[in-house]
Amino acid sequence: TALLFHIYGDQTIREVVSVFLSLLLLLEKMTVSAAMNARIMGSGKETVILAHGYGGDQSVWDKILPYLAQCCRVLVFDWCFSGAVAHLNLFDPDRYSSFDAFADDLIALVQELNLSPSVFIGHSVSGMIGCVASTKRPDLFKRLILLGASPRYLNAQDYEGGFERSAVEQMFMTIESNFSSWVPKFACLLIGEEHPLALEMYEKCLGRMRPEIALSLAKTIFLSDVRDVLERVQVPCTIVQTSHDAVIPISVARYMQSKIKGESTLEIIENDNHYPQLTAPQLLLNVVGRVIGVGFDDNTELPFPSADGPSVAA
Repeated sequence: TALLFHIYGDQTIREVVSVFLSLLLLLEKMTVSAAMNARIMGSGKETVILAHGYGGDQSVWDKILPYLAQCCRVLVFDWCFSGAVAHLNLFDPDRYSSFDAFADDLIALVQELNLSPSVFIGHSVSGMIGCVASTKRPDLFKRLILLGASPRYLNAQDYEGGFERSAVEQMFMTIESNFSSWVPKFACLLIGEEHPLALEMYEKCLGRMRPEIALSLAKTIFLSDVRDVLERVQVPCTIVQTSHDAVIPISVARYMQSKIKGESTLEIIENDNHYPQLTAPQLLLNVVGRVIGVGFDDNTELPFPSADGPSVAA
């Protein structure tokens, strides 16, 4: 595929690769939902989709999943870049060099499971994947909840993305040369030492990624600029941002709210990292509850999810 892209470099080849990989799944008698470790739990009028971000897997939702499953039908899954996915050949670096391929996977998954218009909660990169998917199939989504999402991570003359180009290039070099030493540093950047259980869990999830996939996806994410997509998003959106996120300034959330074409609201969670679902689950649940019109009991303490064992809701 790399040679084809080098020769043609157009959308046609990307579509051919997408069809080829879909046929590969059929030949292996594997459905999209099986390939993505999809699980549906709970019941209720609302359908909620939980999509994890870079370095994670579906277990990052375990602190809030049992609550949501009490009143909603909830879908969790693993992206093909996750270390939790058994079929490593599913990730093609050429195909997944943009968010479009991930959006196509999401659409295929929702269609296969025949889900009703859903509330999509996308964390980090999944937020923008959800935005792209909603521009292709707005009928599949009732609302997007964009948690710690960003359309561009690099600073520009008129835009604060949070990173200088030199910093991300250095990060790429470290991932490529010494992935194992980079993992704990990046995990600490996202979560912080003040949350040791969350830090340990995310570090283990991130460390299970194949280094070459981690590098390829990091380049796709940190070098992307999909700000133009926001003006095509017509599905109602709730942007959720923590007050102190080391990788995404609040100005990004405000920018997104100003550019999204459809109805959009901004919710700020008082929290000091990029992973409120791990470090401030009740605060996140309060926001989600207001959006979908349900309340959650904050008196029940759930065990912390383990990256080594089955999920709480399994």
